Amino acid sequence: MSRELMDLFAKINKKKQEVKDFIAQDKVEEAKEAKKELETMQEKFNILFEIEGDEEEAAKNKIKAKAKNSGEKKEKNIVAACINLVKARLKNEPAAKEDLEAYDALNETTEEEGAILVPQDIRTEIKELRRSEDALETLVNVENVTTLSGSRVIEKNADSVPFDNVEEAAEFPETDEPKFEKVEYKVKKKGGILKVTRELLEDAAENVMAYLKKWIAKKQKATRNALIIKAINTITEGKEVLLETVDTLKDIFNVKLDPAVAVSSIILTNQTGYNWLDKLKDSDGNYILQPNPTEPTRKMLFGLYPVKVVSNKTLQNDILEESATVPFVCGSLKEAITIFQREGLTLDINGVAGGYWEKDMYGIKVRERLDCVAMDKEAIVKGYVEVKIPTETEPKTKEELNSMTVTQLKNLAKKNSVDLTGKTSKNDIVEAIATALEISE
Repeated sequence: MSRELMDLFAKINKKKQEVKDFIAQDKVEEAKEAKKELETMQEKFNILFEIEGDEEEAAKNKIKAKAKNSGEKKEKNIVAACINLVKARLKNEPAAKEDLEAYDALNETTEEEGAILVPQDIRTEIKELRRSEDALETLVNVENVTTLSGSRVIEKNADSVPFDNVEEAAEFPETDEPKFEKVEYKVKKKGGILKVTRELLEDAAENVMAYLKKWIAKKQKATRNALIIKAINTITEGKEVLLETVDTLKDIFNVKLDPAVAVSSIILTNQTGYNWLDKLKDSDGNYILQPNPTEPTRKMLFGLYPVKVVSNKTLQNDILEESATVPFVCGSLKEAITIFQREGLTLDINGVAGGYWEKDMYGIKVRERLDCVAMDKEAIVKGYVEVKIPTETEPKTKEELNSMTVTQLKNLAKKNSVDLTGKTSKNDIVEAIATALEISE
C-alpha cells in the first residue's frame, strides 16, 4: 500500500470517529455532512486501491513474462530430469544419461552422495503450497542465506540525545554514539522420512512428485510454525499481559509498543481468541472488531490493526482444569522474528535400509536447513485471557488420546489419578493413561 493510500486510510478512520462523536452529541445534521465526506473519501480510496493493484499486477506479469521467455526451456528440462531421477531411484533403476546431464545444470552439490537436489521451480511450488491460512511464515521476515552461520547487527532502542547548538566557526562537539546489538544465526538441518508403498510407483512420475510436494509443504509449514511459536514464547516469557478490558488492549498498542512498530502491527490469535475478540464491545456498545476496507471478509482491531486468525492446533491454548489461557500476540512479527533459510532442499531415496525391502516399501528422506531468530524483542507483546471451556467427554480410543496435547494428557491423568512418574515422552504418557483407563484400541 502506497503512502498516499495509507494517509487516506488514516483520514477515513478519523472521519468515522468524527461521525460517531457527532451522533453521541446529538448533532445529527453535522453527522450527516461528515458521513457524506466519509463516503467520498471511501470512494477515492477504492479507486486508488484498484489502480495501484492493476499497476502492480501489470509490473509483476511483465517481469514473469521476461523470466519465463529466457529460462522456461532450461527449467522444464531440469524439473523433468528431477522427476525422472526420483522415479528411477524408487525403482532402483539406472538414471537416463540425458536426465543426468540436465540435472547437472543445477551446478550445486549436495551434502550426501546420492541425494537429489530439488530444482528451484519445484521449490517455488512447494513454497506456494505451504503458505496456507495457518502458515505463520507469511507474518515474519524470511531471508535467504548462503552460509551455515552468520550474524546481523541491529540498532538497539535508546533515547536519542539531540544535537547541541554550534556557534559560527566553532568546533562541533561529539555526540552520543548509537548502540548496536549483534544477533547470530546458525542454520540447522531439519528433515524426516516419508514411507511410500510400491503401489505408488504405478502412478506417473508427475503424480509421484505432486504427492511429494504436498507432503513436503505440509511438513515445512509445521516446522516453521513450531519454530516461530517457540521464538514468540521466548521473547514474551515472563512479560505476558492479562487482558482484562478493552483499555488493556489499547494500552499495548498505545504505550507498550513503540509508535514506529505500532504502525505496522497486527494481532495474532487462534479460533478461541478470535471468538472472544469478536464479541468484545467498547463502552458505547460498539464491537471493537471492524471490517477491513481493503479486505471486507477480514476484521481489524479498533479499525487499525489487522487480525490474523489461525487454528487452535497451530497456536494452542494452555488448557487448565476448567478454563483455557488464550494467547494474543500484538505487534510486528516481521520486526521481531527472522527465518534464515539456506535453500537447498534435498531428497534421498532408499528401498533397502530400515526394513523397507521386506515390507515392499521405500523411504524418501527430505532435508532442509534453516534457523529462526528473535531480532527485535520489543516489537511484540503477548497478551492472554482466561476463558471457560466446555466439559469434554473422556477419550475412548488411543487415537483420541494421541490427538490431545501433552498438557491435556497430564490434566486427564491428574483427573483420573494416573501415576506418570518417569513418563516423559508423549507416547509413554499415552500408554500409561490407556492402561489405567483400560483403553485398548
